[in-house]
Amino acid sequence: MSDRELPPDTEPSIRIIAMPADTNPSGDIFGGWLMSMMDMAGANVAYQRAGGRVATVAVDKIEFHRPVAIGDVVSCYAEIIRTGTTSLATKVEVWVRRRIGTDQFKVTEGEFTFVAISEDGKSRPLPEDS
Repeated sequence: MSDRELPPDTEPSIRIIAMPADTNPSGDIFGGWLMSMMDMAGANVAYQRAGGRVATVAVDKIEFHRPVAIGDVVSCYAEIIRTGTTSLATKVEVWVRRRIGTDQFKVTEGEFTFVAISEDGKSRPLPEDS
């Protein structure tokens, strides 16, 4: 076993291929596009834990480590790291695999906070953890 970092040992919350339409003027994948993928990945696990609708209320931290290139396979891994009465926080790691090769590496990580909301858009308590 090598000492290099490996992606989480879970299924990604989202996996997508970075496309030319997702680039910034420098030709790298636009950070805003990557943040939106991370938000959706965090919302996926938050929705499951909340038992329904959630809304993003904060991006508590985000770090961009390496650029993402056109054609990269982008995998977003999300896990719940904190829960409150109506809110929960997720940690999201983004890993990529280049078009050629099998090595994967972390490009971005961040924390997103969500609140459980009712159908009328008001916050609601999270269900008991089962």
